[in-house]
Amino acid sequence: MTDMSNHETMDPAESSYALDPRRIASILLAVDNGERDQLMEHLEPLHAADIADFLEQTTPADRARFIELLGNEFDGDILSELEEGLREEVIALLPLSVLAEAVRDLESDDVVDLVEDLSESDQATILGALEDSDRIAVQQSLSYPEYSAGRLMQREVVMAPEHWTVGQAIDFMRSAEDLPDQFYHMVLVDPRMHPVANVTLGRIMGSSREVKLADIAEEIFRTIPVTEDEGEVAYAFNQYHLISAPVVDGEGRLVGVITIDDAMAVLDEEHEEDILRLAGVGGDGSLSEGVLQTSKGRVPWLAVNLCSAILSSIVISTFDEAIGAFVALAILMPIVASMGGNAGTQTLTVAVRALATKDLTRANVWRVIRREVLVGLLNGLVFATVMGTLGGLWFGMPQLGAVIAAALIVNMVIAGLAGTIVPVVLAKVGADPALASGTFVTTTTDLMGFFAFLGLASVVLL
Repeated sequence: MTDMSNHETMDPAESSYALDPRRIASILLAVDNGERDQLMEHLEPLHAADIADFLEQTTPADRARFIELLGNEFDGDILSELEEGLREEVIALLPLSVLAEAVRDLESDDVVDLVEDLSESDQATILGALEDSDRIAVQQSLSYPEYSAGRLMQREVVMAPEHWTVGQAIDFMRSAEDLPDQFYHMVLVDPRMHPVANVTLGRIMGSSREVKLADIAEEIFRTIPVTEDEGEVAYAFNQYHLISAPVVDGEGRLVGVITIDDAMAVLDEEHEEDILRLAGVGGDGSLSEGVLQTSKGRVPWLAVNLCSAILSSIVISTFDEAIGAFVALAILMPIVASMGGNAGTQTLTVAVRALATKDLTRANVWRVIRREVLVGLLNGLVFATVMGTLGGLWFGMPQLGAVIAAALIVNMVIAGLAGTIVPVVLAKVGADPALASGTFVTTTTDLMGFFAFLGLASVVLL
């Protein structure tokens, strides 16, 4: 939340959504001085996500002193906003009584998200802090497969019989004591607890009391199987513009509901994961990860890249005679490899994103491949003209200019071809195209670029 009374006097840095560095300094000063009232004053206008950002930007010692000074005022929503790598550390710092109070007011899906990646002892600590009914609901959600709709849903559902009127629905909601803090639909169910329709709160509040709920139900209605992969759930929400959707078990009975905020959180995680994997970054890429953990996550793909570099070196070594006779070849080789690698990465990024959004399918894959090859050919012609002219003038050898021009065209076409085919093939065999494609595409463009350039040079110049 933002203090609107000071809005007109705030500079651009203060008016952004990022946590103001001066506020961070003020919070740390209050912590250093042990001034709890001053700390609460600084935290009062902040959202739980802002406080989580603060914890992620401070040292372990400052986090410990902050949590100790905050005491019983620690908000459970902060835990939901923390990066997974930091969450366990913060939970370990919280006294059991504070932790119990913090998680007690959370929705069931937030509790599941909180505990599913923790150790068994930490899970037992949090579950032990819940009331019996809440603990059973969370344990049931944890029994579903990881990354499934059952883990993502919240058990608190606002539902009504399909024959109810608007008046009955309003009276029910006004008298209920355990409604979710936020919900968007009332789910209509038949006598066997099968969801049959969604009615938005807006239509309920805008209709007369005698109107039947079934008459104002939404036209678009979709249910989510409890075992559905959360990535598919996020895609469905994005594809069909859903706000919330009921979750059903194997017999079609209502067991929970997924709301748009949870679905979009999954979508963000999927996008972030794809970006990290395209760069060969292991782990979750968190800035709070330790040195050893970060190094361990990156070593495997650096090792793969080392192997691909050795293959490129082997190709180069087969043309040592040509390189020895024309030193200019060694100077120009990196240009061919770099242009092919960058072009391949461009195509690869588009292809992986299209696969993730299901825009690249069997029906259009060959059209996309043809397009990327033609784009590679066109760009290759453009840069071949530039480098052919430059190379010929630079070394006074028109033949050398022709060689690098031809090699650039070949490698740019190969880059467009590999950048599309490699992720498609990997997805076809069940591998993650975001994780493995980059190395294969880069290796392909390096090998073919060096082979084309040095091979043509051997034929033309020797």
